[in-house]
Amino acid sequence: MADALVIVGASYAGVQLAASARDMGFAAPIVLLGDELHAPYQRPPLSKGLLSGKTSADQLALRGPDFYAEQQIELRLGVRATAIDPAARRVQLDDGSHLDYGWLALATGARCRPLPLPGAQLKGVHELRTLDDALAVHAALDACGPGKRACVIGGGFIGLEVAAALTASGTQVTVIEGQPRLLARSFPPMMSAYVAAAHRKRGVTLELGCGVQALQGDDGGQVRSVRLANGQVLPCDRVVLGIGVVPNVELAQAAGIECADGILVDGLGRTSAPHVLAMGDVANMVLPAVPGGPERMRLESIQAANDGARAAASLIAGQPQPLSAVPWFWSEQHDLKFQMAGIPAPGDQVVTRGDMGSDRFTQFYVRGGAVAAAHSVNRPAEHMLARKLIANRAVIPAEVLADPEADLKPFSTIPNFRPAG
Repeated sequence: MADALVIVGASYAGVQLAASARDMGFAAPIVLLGDELHAPYQRPPLSKGLLSGKTSADQLALRGPDFYAEQQIELRLGVRATAIDPAARRVQLDDGSHLDYGWLALATGARCRPLPLPGAQLKGVHELRTLDDALAVHAALDACGPGKRACVIGGGFIGLEVAAALTASGTQVTVIEGQPRLLARSFPPMMSAYVAAAHRKRGVTLELGCGVQALQGDDGGQVRSVRLANGQVLPCDRVVLGIGVVPNVELAQAAGIECADGILVDGLGRTSAPHVLAMGDVANMVLPAVPGGPERMRLESIQAANDGARAAASLIAGQPQPLSAVPWFWSEQHDLKFQMAGIPAPGDQVVTRGDMGSDRFTQFYVRGGAVAAAHSVNRPAEHMLARKLIANRAVIPAEVLADPEADLKPFSTIPNFRPAG
């Protein structure tokens, strides 16, 4: 199997790479390794529908049960790669066996950042990254009965999605965020303020700008409260951590592959080692050039994983097409669907289209006169249009962009379009 494609990580990126490689005519063997015992599954519902009870575990499969056999993809579950030898093109596995490869793809993802505080190991303190994690949180809160209380540590996307899902299930939720505002890494202040108001309106308590000092438990080792740095004590039955992730680069680093906040890759997923690719949450990718935008970034999203996997598959299949898609993301919180396109930068002009108070609007970010990014709330059609505007680097007068009645479609297809008058 010296010509095989070996994929380490049965994730969105790993499955998409295998599927796209086959679609593009790659005929050599494909081996997909997953260290979990579950077949590849969807992750977004873990912090949304699965916690609220709207989605069951048997609805999460990424592909149907016959897909892997039909596409001649050998799926090996419960198997972990332990070492890579790039010179020999060989992967060592934890059962003592090895696989030779023609191409190796690392889709090793990321793991939850640990909480380095007293009480972090108490019973009732949960991470949320895997299906087993989500099932454990759901079962634990069900066991608490009426009046159950949860503290969510971290006011990023995962933390806020968990807060929304638990609130919908009848849990009293407090979100604790050490930064003075929510989503500080992803949203500018105006959007952070909107998100905070939206969560408070829907029953979530927010503790912002105050770190956690310790988690406190009872004599049986069960978490019972969270003590903040200001001395405040928040009673709770469960704690869910949402303080970010750490990319799983150890396998690559040990093999001498260049890493910096992830595995460094180009627009085709190539790493510094010949015939070794990376994609998904572990990959620090070169991004399509946008004036004023970042040259590369590690994007933790399904869309980035799938887009990076398709680009890598095109290389493997001998039809190289570097990553060119505008980055986009989404999040569901309560009855709000957030859809983000492009990457805002400090100094962008902010233009609001629609009424923020209606929970249906888009904020456009204009850089050098052109649309560079957009954040939409409950405006899916406008989000799709925004992606085209960003790709076309559309130059739109602010008064037109802000007018909900103005037709923006011509700006998405006609370069340098100017409305009449």
